[in-house]
Amino acid sequence: MNAYAIASLRNVRVGTEIHAYLSAIDATLAPFGGRFIIHGGPKTELEGSWPGDLVAIAFPDLASARSWYVSPAYQAILRLRTDNAVCDEILIEGVDADHKATDVLAAIDAV
Repeated sequence: MNAYAIASLRNVRVGTEIHAYLSAIDATLAPFGGRFIIHGGPKTELEGSWPGDLVAIAFPDLASARSWYVSPAYQAILRLRTDNAVCDEILIEGVDADHKATDVLAAIDAV
């Protein structure tokens, strides 16, 4: 099942370090099957406010996403971003193609 690295970026100071990060990140994703599906861009705020930019990277599964994040290649460039932006980031598993909204009720009812 697909998994995603989701990041909310704010206060990005674009300079040489962010340029270096962006130039290097694609090579860190490739060995783990990662690919950008959202990378900032214009947005329409429908409810509340959304400061900053959204980034979503798809992976074949959660194990691949975790392995990418802790990989030496990604860890070597991580500070280029964290030193130059405020970021909240998560790894999360996707759902099957036949998922329905009510599927979450079983998990809620089990609690």
